Amino acid sequence: MKTTKEPVTQAVRALRAANIPFAGFPYPYVEGGGTAQFARHHGVDEHLVIKTLIMQDDRDNPLIVLMHGDRQVSTQTLARALGVKRITPCLPRIAEKHSGYQVGGTSPFGTRRQMPVYCERSIADLPRIFINGGKRGYIIALATTDAMRLLQPRLLAMAV
Repeated sequence: MKTTKEPVTQAVRALRAANIPFAGFPYPYVEGGGTAQFARHHGVDEHLVIKTLIMQDDRDNPLIVLMHGDRQVSTQTLARALGVKRITPCLPRIAEKHSGYQVGGTSPFGTRRQMPVYCERSIADLPRIFINGGKRGYIIALATTDAMRLLQPRLLAMAV
């Protein structure tokens, strides 16, 4: 039987360098399938699957936003919290330039450019999260406390 070799991405390298244990979960990537695709495939509650979004403020400064897979980001609430006029998602080519990852495979770990990280407050209450491992079709699971320690995000209530 053929074994699937798990990818060694920048996210994996960053986690290994920080001595953070994680488990990899390959799955069949479907364009537009998002967190729901992974949740269905592995029988996981989509609320535990965290999406990594690359956004920008009104001065084109990029930022990372972490949100539950089954929720949306209130960009208005986020903008207010950051004291800017607006927050918008980056165009895919711009997001890829900032993160170093292909959209659909964006991880908050090991990004090409250092960016501030903003995390939905309720994510910090979860014992374990599933988050992109830096490649389409590859999710990693790790203790939320480890993710928070490495990313040092600002926690905000911004879910819709």
